[in-house]
Amino acid sequence: MTPRTALFTAVELLGWWLALGLLWLVLISTVDTLELVVGAGSAFVGAFAARGARRAVSGT
Repeated sequence: MTPRTALFTAVELLGWWLALGLLWLVLISTVDTLELVVGAGSAFVGAFAARGARRAVSGT
């Protein structure tokens, strides 16, 4: 993995994590510490799944 592809991967994962985390915050009714931790963890897993799915479809 070159530094350029590593940077692209990190930016892509961060983008997915932010998007999924914001979606989680929109969909929950109360915002407390436990909900933020669960949302961040779920968004982290979802970001890796989204990146894997994109790579599977695009073949890269």
